[in-house]
Amino acid sequence: MSKSPIPKPTESELEILQVLWQQGPTTVRAVNDELSRKRDVGYTTTLKLLQLMLDKGLVLRDDDSRTHVYRAAVRQEETQSLLLDRFVEATFGGSAMKLVMQALGNRRTSKEELAQIRSLLNDMEDQKEGTDKATPDELA
Repeated sequence: MSKSPIPKPTESELEILQVLWQQGPTTVRAVNDELSRKRDVGYTTTLKLLQLMLDKGLVLRDDDSRTHVYRAAVRQEETQSLLLDRFVEATFGGSAMKLVMQALGNRRTSKEELAQIRSLLNDMEDQKEGTDKATPDELA
């Protein structure tokens, strides 16, 4: 059974998903209240967006009680990965190096962040070397 692809959320849908990922299953009112902390958003706008997201498969709705409770139907990590892959492909021609160089060149990076990046690169290198050294039987 093949998994259907994750639909690409709009910017507004992504804001709602962020609320659902942080708070877990919640009502339209609670989502709207959280969104309204950043900008003025009408309740009916939030409700309509959630209904559209339900149709797209981005959220699920529990209809058991009078108050509908929505929850994210897509995982945060998968969605972030999908959006990042599309962004890197469209903006940097698929080059992760160009993305990293642009990101590091456009802002001040702390010593701590650079140390974490070095550590991550070392870990990735170690994993790659471990894969490269695997025997054909280990790869089967």
